[in-house]
Amino acid sequence: MPGKRVQIGPETWASLDLLGKDRMMTFQELFDEAIRDLLKKHNRPQSLKKALRKSSRTLALGRPAPGRLRLRATSGELAQWP
Repeated sequence: MPGKRVQIGPETWASLDLLGKDRMMTFQELFDEAIRDLLKKHNRPQSLKKALRKSSRTLALGRPAPGRLRLRATSGELAQWP
């Protein structure tokens, strides 16, 4: 897996280090948990497999994927799919 670098301030690092020691978790485990929670909060799939499963469900129901725009049949305006 390719690595990425992030810059963390000394106070934040100290807080994360203490949290990791309290929960007996590495920085990577803390980071992974935070990213999973962020994706869940914004209703995003956490893996390619889940994304494909979600996409196939919306196609099976005959609806466009969430967040896509469509034309309203009556007024010709753009509207968010419910």
